[in-house]
Amino acid sequence: MSNYINIFITFAASFLLWFMLFGLLILWFVDGKIKKEQAVHAIFAFGSAWILAHVIKAFFPTLRPFQVNGGPVEVVLPLANGGFPSGHSAAAFALAVTIWKHDKKVGLAFLIAALFVGAGRVLANVHYPIDIVGGMVLGVIDSLLVEKLHFRKLFKK
Repeated sequence: MSNYINIFITFAASFLLWFMLFGLLILWFVDGKIKKEQAVHAIFAFGSAWILAHVIKAFFPTLRPFQVNGGPVEVVLPLANGGFPSGHSAAAFALAVTIWKHDKKVGLAFLIAALFVGAGRVLANVHYPIDIVGGMVLGVIDSLLVEKLHFRKLFKK
C-alpha cells in the first residue's frame, strides 16, 4: 500500500475518534451550534459506550485479526484486550448519533467520520467487520438510552 494510505488508515484507526470529540468541544464552546445539554449528552454517550464495550470485551474476549493472520497492525497504541465489540466504533457512533439527533447537518459529518473510524479499524488489521457492526449497534443503543436520561436538572439556573 501507498505510504499515504497507511498514514490515512493510522489516522482513522487511532486519532479520528479523538478529533471527533475535540470537534464537539469546538461546536459547543466556539461555534455555539451545540448547546450545553446536547454536548453533555454526547460526551456521556461517548464515555458510556466506550466503557460498555470494554466491559463486554472483558466477559467475552475474542481474537483480533492480527492475532489470527499475523499481519501488520496500523495503530499507534498496542492492543491487549478482545476485539468484539469495537470500543472505538461504539464511542464514535454514540457521539455521532447523539449529535445527529440535535443537528442533522453536523451530525451527518460526524456519522461519516464514525464510518471512517470503523473502516480504519478494519483496514488497520485490529478488528473484523462484525466487531465494527457490534460497536455501531452498541453506540446507537447507548446514544438512545442516554437521550432518555435528560440532564436538564444540571442546567437549570
